[in-house]
Amino acid sequence: MVLFGHLSSTRSFPVSLGVYEETAGDLAHLGVLVFFVISGFLITSLLMSEREKTGTISLKRFYLRRVLRIFPAFYALILALIVANLLGWISLSGHDFAYALTYTVNYDPDSSWQIGHLWSLSIEEQFYLLWPLTLLALRQRRALVVAIAAVFVGPLVRAGILEWIFHVNPHSTLANMFIFPAMFDYLATGCALALLRPWLLTQQWYLRLTASRWLILAVVLTFLINRLSGYTLVMLLGSPVMNVCIALLIESSTRHADSLAGRFLNWKPVVFVGVLSYSLYLWQQPFLDRHFDAWVTGFPQNLVLACVAALLSYLVVERSFLSLRRRLERTTSLPEHTESVREASGDELPVSGLDPGYSRASAYDRFRG
Repeated sequence: MVLFGHLSSTRSFPVSLGVYEETAGDLAHLGVLVFFVISGFLITSLLMSEREKTGTISLKRFYLRRVLRIFPAFYALILALIVANLLGWISLSGHDFAYALTYTVNYDPDSSWQIGHLWSLSIEEQFYLLWPLTLLALRQRRALVVAIAAVFVGPLVRAGILEWIFHVNPHSTLANMFIFPAMFDYLATGCALALLRPWLLTQQWYLRLTASRWLILAVVLTFLINRLSGYTLVMLLGSPVMNVCIALLIESSTRHADSLAGRFLNWKPVVFVGVLSYSLYLWQQPFLDRHFDAWVTGFPQNLVLACVAALLSYLVVERSFLSLRRRLERTTSLPEHTESVREASGDELPVSGLDPGYSRASAYDRFRG
């Protein structure tokens, strides 16, 4: 969805930005929101699995894993952008690089296109900084209260920005829908799902709902709410509903490997896209540039070049540091993950009917079949 959204209105691409947003809403943004829910679910599941196995959460190990996963490919991109800027191929300011290097692009409403997509990575890094500390300090039950509260606070923040700050001072740095308090409800939804999941898997209504073919309505509802998300009332009431729909779809997809969604996600070409997804996220923006009319930003070569750059990034940078991380996991007794499909964060999100969260087998094993 992100690639399609960014391809729109690039030279020679058959769909213009206006046409696709009028028809389906901002699909690129929706793709990022789905990723946020997945990320909150995955990270919380891994942290709770570590607590189940070891009795605690090691912040040192968590941050080491995140650094080895996120930093190398990211700073390789930044280095390439610095070189391209020096050669005059692109035009980035010190202001742009300062925000990018500190993972605060989401607080810069005037970022350049080439680094503009890093707003979502900035939110991820801020989430990685805050959420493990919250889980460690508050324990599971209170952390769940925080997550559920965030699901409803986020839409209020966005509505406040839309209705008040834009009118009072549209040039304020707070007149920005991408600041962390305006986006953390999507991550919090995934966190809440992971924390509630052991109980939910003991509930027959939940098992029936997430196995039902009628869950296709959650897809329709998600796209409808996304299409109407510019309205304040839809933002306030619709965002929590959309988050729940995405969470239900994640549950259904990861627990039912034989479903249409499960088979699609386990299809080798899709798994390969998942392996490349972080580098593809990083590298697509410079090539899928609708503001720059050049051969390299024209379709279809812009998509090919983005994929080639992502593949090189994965083979040269990511894979080396992922190997290093696995070696450290063995030598420092970091919690190992089950063999499964890789998710964009570099951790593992099973799509095999196995529980990606807790090591306790009680509730889940009774209903896994």
